[in-house]
Order: sequence, then C-alpha cells, then structure tokens
Amino acid sequence: MIDCAAEDGLWTVTLNRPDKANSLTEDMLRQLADIVTQAGVDPDIKALILTGAGDKVFSAGADLDEARAGLATSPLWEQVSGGIAGLPCLSIAALNGTLAGGAFGMALTCDLRIAVPHARFFYPVAKLGFLPQPSDPGRLVALVGPARAKLVLLGGQKLTADEALAFGLIDRITLPEHLMDQARDLAADALAGDTEVLRRIKQMCAG
Repeated sequence: MIDCAAEDGLWTVTLNRPDKANSLTEDMLRQLADIVTQAGVDPDIKALILTGAGDKVFSAGADLDEARAGLATSPLWEQVSGGIAGLPCLSIAALNGTLAGGAFGMALTCDLRIAVPHARFFYPVAKLGFLPQPSDPGRLVALVGPARAKLVLLGGQKLTADEALAFGLIDRITLPEHLMDQARDLAADALAGDTEVLRRIKQMCAG
C-alpha cells in the first residue's frame, strides 16, 4: 500500500509493503499516480518526500508475479515518474534502503536523493530481458554519465552507497535514524518560501 500525509505544504509519500521489499503492484502504482497527480495541482505544495517503510529496502521494483504478468512494461511507471518530474515543488527521495529495478525511475526523477549507508543500487534489466522504462536511461545518464549508466543497465553492477555518491546518483548519505530529519531539513527552505518562486527556480534549473 501507499501511505500519504500532507501538512503545511509538505507531502510525505511512503511505499508501505516492507514484508515484500516494498515491491510495487499495479494497484500501488495506480495509487502513486493518483497521489502525484493530486500533489501536482495542490496550490500550497512546496515539497514532497518519497520514502519506503522498513530499514532494508526502499523498493525492489515490480512485484515479481505481477512483473511476469506484464507489469514490468506497464505505462504506469512512466506516468508516476513523469508526474514527479512535473511537480512544481522540491522533490526528495529519502532512500531508506536498496533501490532496484523499476523503482529507479521515481527516484531518478526527484530533485534530490539521500540514502542510508547500507543502500545498494541496481537495475537488472539486461539479465531479466526487459527494457528499462523509457525515460530512465536519459535521466540516469544526466546524473552519472553514459559509461556509468551502462555500468548499471548493461553491466548489471550493484552500486554501494559510497559509489552512488561518488558517481552523483545520490546527493548525501545519512544514518537511518536521521534519514527523515535530513529530508525535512533539506525541505525547510522550500517550505519557508513562496510557491511561485519555487516553481520558477525549478524551471530555471531545467535550463
């Protein structure tokens, strides 16, 4: 399931299926798409934090049974990541653990990514015989460069948090007990700001 809380301009969205490594079902993706759509039209939104329940995995990507039944190639993944990309506010992925597979897209499209030291990062599409979601390679290349994107997507390498930080995939590493406090600290200036100014800054950063 997906938990969502909105208060004082801050939306906190949590992937809450820790017994299944927060793997995503079609219903969960539909929930995420609806939440992101609602967030995008909230005139008061200033920041959104995306995180996962539990202390090991942010998300393992698609639920394996549903992936085999077609979820791996569902347009819902692009709908979610596109919705996050279009948010007029600051978006932060607070990665409480490993990021894998299709879940990469929603983290790549956030403005900032912070992670715990034990997080690992991998996207095993080459081995599994799937294409990555259409916008994911371009966003990955923009962050880490083409060779390192191929290291992940074609080489199937599992990056450590230190490697992900050095490559530019994530922006900070923080201890698990400080993760959400760090995310809220990063959101503090945006929450104190003006929604129109935030939107304009995002547009300017996009070039």
